[in-house]
Amino acid sequence: MADIIKLLPDHVANQIAAGEVVQRPASVVKELLENAIDAGASTIKLIVKDGGKNLIQVVDNGKGMSPTDARLSFERHATSKIQKAEDLFNLNTKGFRGEALASIAAIAHVELQTKMESDEVGTQIKIEGSKIISQEVMVTPKGTSMLVKNLFFNIPARRNFLKSNHVELRHITDEFHRVALAHPGIAFHYYNNGSELFNLPAVNYRKRIVQIFGGKTNPKLVPVEEETQVVKISGFVNKPEFAKKSRGEQFFFVNDRFIKSPYLHHAVVAAFEGLIRPNTYPGYFLCLEVDPGTIDINIHPTKTEVKFDDEHTLYALLRSTIKHSLGQFSVVPAIDFDQDPNLNTPYSFKDKEVELPKVAVDATFNPFAESTSKPQGNSGGAKGYSNFSKPSTKGWENLYEGLGSEKEDGNPFASIEFESEVITGSIFKDENVEEESATTTFQLRRKYIVTTIKSGMVVIDQSRAHQRVLYEKFLKNITIQEAVSQQLLFPLSLSFSTADVTILKEIQGQLTTIGFAFNALNDDKVEITGVPLQVTESEVGMVLEQLISDYQMEIVGDSFSQTDILSKTLSKTLSVKTGAVLDNASQLALVNDLFACKEPGLSPFNKPTYITITENDIDKKFI
Repeated sequence: MADIIKLLPDHVANQIAAGEVVQRPASVVKELLENAIDAGASTIKLIVKDGGKNLIQVVDNGKGMSPTDARLSFERHATSKIQKAEDLFNLNTKGFRGEALASIAAIAHVELQTKMESDEVGTQIKIEGSKIISQEVMVTPKGTSMLVKNLFFNIPARRNFLKSNHVELRHITDEFHRVALAHPGIAFHYYNNGSELFNLPAVNYRKRIVQIFGGKTNPKLVPVEEETQVVKISGFVNKPEFAKKSRGEQFFFVNDRFIKSPYLHHAVVAAFEGLIRPNTYPGYFLCLEVDPGTIDINIHPTKTEVKFDDEHTLYALLRSTIKHSLGQFSVVPAIDFDQDPNLNTPYSFKDKEVELPKVAVDATFNPFAESTSKPQGNSGGAKGYSNFSKPSTKGWENLYEGLGSEKEDGNPFASIEFESEVITGSIFKDENVEEESATTTFQLRRKYIVTTIKSGMVVIDQSRAHQRVLYEKFLKNITIQEAVSQQLLFPLSLSFSTADVTILKEIQGQLTTIGFAFNALNDDKVEITGVPLQVTESEVGMVLEQLISDYQMEIVGDSFSQTDILSKTLSKTLSVKTGAVLDNASQLALVNDLFACKEPGLSPFNKPTYITITENDIDKKFI
């Protein structure tokens, strides 16, 4: 039998490795930025076009590479970070496996320009699909410039699976945030399609957070600091009142490397127990420094999942440290049951003697004695009682006039009227009262609307029903562009991060068609001059934050269109919530609007809006 096991060619092996390392353009950005940091760069530039599909370029001023190193850097398992197996347990750099550049070169057009400070000229290498096209000498500044074009050009199936440009750009921005937050001492510049998105000079950690997420983040931050023999914890957590429903602004860094750890995330949530509302999540920016020998970061190709030797100790330390910080900075009110604040003596009364109160009493005072003349002066009498006089009781019989003229039935309260309670509804039919409408509705538990039909009755979820009504209304307004805008007397100014403003710029056209009017969309400021009729001025910030959150979390349902996302978010945010009291007119209007929709049976999120209970179903309950 012939041998069937053969060694794979290098270019095939590189493409297989690329499938693990390079999942999307954001993966390329992560690897190139980490290489620039390992090179000791103090300034890094990231340039992106078309969501990274056509161009990704990272330029740094690091130490650069020699011509030989530049050529070897594209070989598989070629690295300067480790030399023996023991080095895997003492890693202080980002990349160490030597697969990133080889994988990227296998699926894209790559151009490398690098130069060491000691060299007079640099090196330029061009590679297409693992094939080296040219290697030339060129004049270039100190450092390295890595240019990646036409990602997945030789794997059309993988390229077709990429999302739209703005979705891929958002993933690239997320990776940029993670790298920039982990290294506040490095200056970063981020450009997209020729426009500058971020210009981050080297600052401290708190200022780096404010640079990325906007000035509104600064008052939210609570410092966290603790150092033990096991771990050094530093960073910030958001105050409990700023907890969000989405899992945004949550960052763990271990030895300056971004990680994902559900176990440590649970420790943070446990520290906020009792301080935040259910189904909300706190924001945090936490840096952990541990011994490299106690952590394994080589369990996943993206190196975002790690394994600690003693996770239980880290859990306890992290939880207690955050609790201590929340209490130390008066975020959590401290209650002391051992001391009564009323017993504290002010310092100003320390050396004073106790003085007994003086009480003056008029021994001759008689409250039943009628005063005929005003006494002269205040001789011996108590202060405030010298002018006392007993009122005259003459004519007391007049107080009871009219009580004898009662009605013949002997009821003295016949003419008294009482305020009656407002009758909101009745389940019994009054034959003497003409019905205002053929449809009868009433509200159950402030959550459901019950109405009758020929075969029985219908129970409607008021929140889901209103979502369906608003969803189709917003969808229609965006499509035909006939929404009415309510102009504000004074422009409303809101503060957002640069990434959030970028999302608003992408959907500005759709927001305008439903009634929003923008005066300015700057780096971190949004000025609004008009809102839709359904949105009050106080709800504008909440609506936009929810909309941005849905885009970041990719809550798009069955459709990936911006119009669909926008309509769903607005309907969810502006709909009537469970617990709202509706009068009869509002109940009836909601029922009519629901059954006038094209899909009345389902909410925009594919959940049932009503159920039908027939007369037979009720009869079966009495068997």
